[in-house]
Amino acid sequence: MRRMLTVSCVVLCIILFTSGVASAGNNIWTSNGPYGGPIWALGADPTNQAIVYAGTWGMGVFKSINGGSTWNAINTGVTNHFISAIAITPSNSAIVYMGTGGGGLFKSTNGGSKWKMVSPGTPYLFVNFLEIDPTNPATVYAATESGIYKTTNAGTSWDEINAGLTSSRVYALAIDPAIPTTIYAGTMDGGVFKSTNAGSSWIAKNTGLTNSYVYSLRIDPKTPTTIYAGTEGSGVFKSINSGMTWKPANKGLTNHYIYALVINPMNPASIYAGTSGGGVFKSVNAGVSWIAINTGLTNRYISVIAASSAAIYSGTNGGGVFKSTDAGTTWKATNAKLNGVTVHGLQVDPTHSATIYAGTGGGGVFKSTDACASWKAINTGLKETFVSVLAIDPTTPKILYAGINGEGIFKSTNAGASWKAAKTGLTSLLIYTLAIDPTNPATLYAGTINKGVFKSTNAGASWSAVNIGVTTSWVYSLAIDPTNSATIYAGTWGGGVFKSTDAGASWIAVNTGLIDPYVYSLVIDPDSSVVLYAGTGHSGVFKSSDAGANWIAVNVGLKSNVIDVLEIDPINSSVVYAGTRDRGAFKSSNSGAAWKAINGGLTSTSVYALAVDPLSPGTVHAGTAGGVFSINFTTKQAH
Repeated sequence: MRRMLTVSCVVLCIILFTSGVASAGNNIWTSNGPYGGPIWALGADPTNQAIVYAGTWGMGVFKSINGGSTWNAINTGVTNHFISAIAITPSNSAIVYMGTGGGGLFKSTNGGSKWKMVSPGTPYLFVNFLEIDPTNPATVYAATESGIYKTTNAGTSWDEINAGLTSSRVYALAIDPAIPTTIYAGTMDGGVFKSTNAGSSWIAKNTGLTNSYVYSLRIDPKTPTTIYAGTEGSGVFKSINSGMTWKPANKGLTNHYIYALVINPMNPASIYAGTSGGGVFKSVNAGVSWIAINTGLTNRYISVIAASSAAIYSGTNGGGVFKSTDAGTTWKATNAKLNGVTVHGLQVDPTHSATIYAGTGGGGVFKSTDACASWKAINTGLKETFVSVLAIDPTTPKILYAGINGEGIFKSTNAGASWKAAKTGLTSLLIYTLAIDPTNPATLYAGTINKGVFKSTNAGASWSAVNIGVTTSWVYSLAIDPTNSATIYAGTWGGGVFKSTDAGASWIAVNTGLIDPYVYSLVIDPDSSVVLYAGTGHSGVFKSSDAGANWIAVNVGLKSNVIDVLEIDPINSSVVYAGTRDRGAFKSSNSGAAWKAINGGLTSTSVYALAVDPLSPGTVHAGTAGGVFSINFTTKQAH
């Protein structure tokens, strides 16, 4: 979690993401990018420079056998797809250990073809880092949110080794290559600890270390008494006496949030530092001075760095993997088929259905003008890259709005070429949903976390709270009656559905029969506006046939209770689609009376956004934890 929570503002350059041949399979989903996403773990095979592993945050682990040119998911046996650590055994690179964010530890003995859980204690362990003893590959150390664990039998059993640690949140480990019983640990709020007895006991070593948040540690392989520590906020520290004392080593380092350090094993004076927002820095004189090396690096939030004999790889918090083959002088995105992008918002241009916009978690906004064949990031002017929702003006499609996590609302009037803040009057900058009045697009509504509903009557130039009668401040969904735009519905977290018949001036709860007060999605039947569907957080889908006065559950065949998004076919309103948190996509062809899973080809079961092509309703796009998927239903299947 720490890498996501510490992301600050950035302006991304335009980058081209190609996905090969875009397609919408007939009655089967096709993956169409954009590729990349947040990468928290990387592993470069020390014996084969063509083999690289990448851990994504939500789509599991991927492997490249051609130096990152293309990737394939390798998740057989993996039960948690939030990958936080990878370690390759130096003496036998077919043996790989992998840590997850809350799902414990896994091991593969065949280069990732199959995995088996080898988790110590609880299977819900959050693993931050893994380190293998260079002289005894059966000994492995795991740094976790619950302290340090050790195995001496290749993962068969584990022991807690926390004696002397005053901080249980451990983020980094480094083993002395000359004396493997000497180990260093970097912790959150405890600084650096050292063990001289293979972890049996630890003692703090923080003299001169003015920041106790240590997220990366590296030991000089030729002079193990020299150690580098990367901190959160105070840059790099260096010790030349085995951790007895530390001094800052930050000359030229303009970003002091250090989440990754790598030392060139062939030239230990050459060090790379990955920062949160400042990209990669390099020192060629053992940390005496640093220079930024970011040419081509269009995402500068660096989570992890790995090096092989032929290349350096940087994993970013939203932009996927970047590769340098010239010691960091230049970088190039290398993400083909790396399905790690989480898509929270999707919009199709109502006048040109080949133009599609995707709002992502960490990568900003992407745009395709060729029906998903290629994508480019369109983030000029955005101050944050976690996009929670997108909205497109139905009459002027060049006008777009983006809800940005922590930064409010941004607006583009040139089809995403540039963005400007449109948040005057917003007292909450956590935007969860947006709705545009179909009859007067200058009127918009925004649902926020903590501050309820806001309204703009001047196309986002200013906003005012409109919450009279709303008894909860978390608004997750909004729907405007297409035949009477003064009627609006709001789905809330904990308060169910509220209704306004005076354009937001006042609201009343309309929850009779709605047993689940957590409403994530609302849609209105375009042919009969008294018919509504509500997707809930715990109880599936509910339907009202009397403008919200009464609700009934409509869940026959629906295998998930967590409904993140609902969409209705604009031509045949008896066709309803549901995107679920954990079971993929479902479709009803009879107005919700029964549902059928439509998951063929869908490699992500977390569907956060749906968009039906308004010019060809048989084509549906899904925003998932693994990018955009598209499907084309035949006439018989669709209706």
